[in-house]
Amino acid sequence: SAGFPPLSSACIAVLLIQYISVLPPQMSWHPTYKSSKFRNVYGKAGNREQCFDGIPITRNVHDNHFCAVNAKFLAIVTETAGGGSFLVIPVNKPGRFDPHHPKVCGHQGGVLDIKWNPFTDNIIASCSEDCSVRIWEIPEGGLRRNMSKAMLELYGHSRRVGLIEWHPTCCGLLFSAGYDFKILIWNLEEGAPVKMIDCHSDVVLCMSFNTDGSLLATSCKDKHLRVIEPRSGRVLQEADCKSHRVNRVVFLGNMKRLATTGVSRWNTRQVALWDQEDLSMPIIEEEIDGLSGLLFPFYDADTHMLYLAGKGDGNIRYYEVSTEKPYLQYLMEFRSPAPQKGLGVMPKHGLDVTTCEVFRFYKLVTLKGLIEPISMIVPRRSETYQEDIYPMTASTEPAVTADEWLSGIDREPVLMSLKAGYKRPCRTAFKAPRKGWKTMVNGLDLLESIPPKTENEVKALDVSVNLSAQITCSTLDPHFYCDGW
Repeated sequence: SAGFPPLSSACIAVLLIQYISVLPPQMSWHPTYKSSKFRNVYGKAGNREQCFDGIPITRNVHDNHFCAVNAKFLAIVTETAGGGSFLVIPVNKPGRFDPHHPKVCGHQGGVLDIKWNPFTDNIIASCSEDCSVRIWEIPEGGLRRNMSKAMLELYGHSRRVGLIEWHPTCCGLLFSAGYDFKILIWNLEEGAPVKMIDCHSDVVLCMSFNTDGSLLATSCKDKHLRVIEPRSGRVLQEADCKSHRVNRVVFLGNMKRLATTGVSRWNTRQVALWDQEDLSMPIIEEEIDGLSGLLFPFYDADTHMLYLAGKGDGNIRYYEVSTEKPYLQYLMEFRSPAPQKGLGVMPKHGLDVTTCEVFRFYKLVTLKGLIEPISMIVPRRSETYQEDIYPMTASTEPAVTADEWLSGIDREPVLMSLKAGYKRPCRTAFKAPRKGWKTMVNGLDLLESIPPKTENEVKALDVSVNLSAQITCSTLDPHFYCDGW
C-alpha cells in the first residue's frame, strides 16, 4: 500500500512462523486424528435372496425396535386386527413370507417389545399393552402352528408395559418397565417379581446394564438420566438434562462411560458421553443433524464402536470410542434410501467371522414389508482368523444364578472365542479345459473319418456335419445366431 515498502518473501515467511507459534491448540492447522484399524469398516446390505420379504410389520408408533434376533431365530412384531402377535422365523430361511405362517398370538393388546434370552436361543420374552409380560418357548425349527399358550404369564404392572431387558449374566432374571413409572425385577424360577424400582417420576424410556449387571442406567421422560443399584433401587448418580434431553442411554462396556442420544435446546439431535461416577456434566457433546427422528445407539464392546441409527433415517453412522481425547472419533456412514422403523442386532456368536463381519443389523422397512440384513465388515486380505478384531466375547453360558445375584454376588460374563466358528473360505477348483472333445450323433463320431456304407449313413453324416458347423460357429462367434436355436 502507499507509504509502506513491499515485504520480501523472507519477511513474510518469518512473520507467518511467528504467528503460527502463538496460535492456541484448538486453532492448530493439523486436525486431531487417531489411527484406527476400524477406519475402513463398511456396511454391506444383503441382496434380495438374503432378505425376508412380505412381512406385515407393525405400524405402532411406540419408540422401539419391534424386532429381535439371535443365532437361530428372527422375531418381528406384526400388524394385527385385534390383540398382539409376532412372527418367529428361522434366521437361515430368508425369502418370501407365507401369509399363513404361524404366529405367537397370546397377548390381548398390542406387543410393544420383544427380547431373546441371551443364554437360551429358544426362549423369548414379550410385553404388551395388556399390562402383562410373557415368556415363550419356541420349538426347534420354528413354529408349526399358532402359539397362544405362554410358558409364563407375569402380571404386576398396573398400566401397559413398554420395555423389557434380560440381565446380562443371569439366565433367570428379567427387568420390565411400565407406564406406571415402575421397574419390576422378575425371578423366572419363581414366576414372581422380587424387587421393584420406584424412583422415576415419569415413563422410563430406556434401560441399559453394565457388563456384570451390577448397575442399571435409565433415561426417563422427566428429562433425568440415572445410574441405579438395581438390587436396592438406590440412585447412585442423577443428571437433570435440560440442555441435552436424553432419549436413549447405553453403557460403554468396562470403560465406565455412558453414551446418550437426545435433543439439544435448539432441537438438533445430539450424542453425549458421560462418566458413570459423575453425571454433573457430559464429557463431550456432539451435534449430529437437525432431523426429528429418534436416535438409537448400539455399542460393540469388543471393537469399541458406537453405531447411531435414526428412526425414519436410511443411514447408520459409526464411531470409535476411547478413554482419551477426542473420546468419540467419527469413522464412516452407511447410507440407504429406504427408511428404517427399527433394527435388530445379531449376537456376536452368530456373526460370519470368515468374512470379517463385526456387527450385523436387521433393518425393518415398513413401506416394503422387508427385513434387510446389513453387515458391518472390516476389509482384510488375509484368509486366516483375525484375532485382533475378534477378542474373547460374552458366551451363552450364564455366570450367576438368580439367587446368587439377588444375594449380592456379581461376576463378569463367561467368555468364549469365536475361532471355533471360523471356516476357511473355499476357492473354486481350477478346471482344465477338456481335450479330445468328441461329438456323437446317431452313433457316428464326427472327428473320425469313417466312410459311409449305406444311403442312410450318407444322409445322417450330412446332418451331423451341418450340426457340427453350427456348434463351432456359435462357439467362436458370440454374435452368431441360428434361427430355431
